[in-house]
Amino acid sequence: MKYSFTSRIRYSEIGEDGCLTLPGLINYFQDCSTFQSEAIGEGVAELKKRGCAWVLSAWQIHIRRYPSLGEAVKITTWANGFRGFLGMRNFTLETEEGEMLACANSIWSYVSMKTGHPVRAPKETMDAYGVEDPLDEEFGERKVKMPEADFIGEPFPVRPHNLDTNHHVNNAQFISLAIECLPKDFSVHRMRAEYKQQAHLGDILCPRRAEMENGCFVSLNDEKGQSYVVVEFQ
Repeated sequence: MKYSFTSRIRYSEIGEDGCLTLPGLINYFQDCSTFQSEAIGEGVAELKKRGCAWVLSAWQIHIRRYPSLGEAVKITTWANGFRGFLGMRNFTLETEEGEMLACANSIWSYVSMKTGHPVRAPKETMDAYGVEDPLDEEFGERKVKMPEADFIGEPFPVRPHNLDTNHHVNNAQFISLAIECLPKDFSVHRMRAEYKQQAHLGDILCPRRAEMENGCFVSLNDEKGQSYVVVEFQ
């Protein structure tokens, strides 16, 4: 089952160029999946009762054009498959006329909040979402390997505004923090992110960056050098 909502690009969602930012785009996608879950009875409160949550494992996002201030857009999402504890979901951002602005593939893990371990999603949950055909788009590998870093940033702590209802750093917040490590004026048209572990209030994030010929990699590590998230920007 597909779910859509419409919006206009707000001033609070744009950057210096007057267009939607990448974190703003990710928030639209995230909101769309949340709205769908709420609409079918699989929302935040219901998951809290079960002691479970859908935790993002990986993003692959392609941007063809960033919409500008005031532009009307339509955001759509749907599940395209389930396998064990994994759920796969696609997203699109389009204009009123149907121009594809951006699309994404995402992989989610159904996790017990008590143990922190993945568990198989209930059949009722999978049936509620249904399964639609995946986007006809080559998104690349789910796993993102960090090359040797050529820049090491100053460590910083996780702050309250980085957290979501699962009490860990929200996936869009991770991307916003990774973007701050990019070279000035770096324009992102493709992004892959692999989330490797959860970060909580007070945890220390240690940024690493590797500039390559065709893009830039950023890893936000813990104090032991293990990645919370690795992101490839192109």
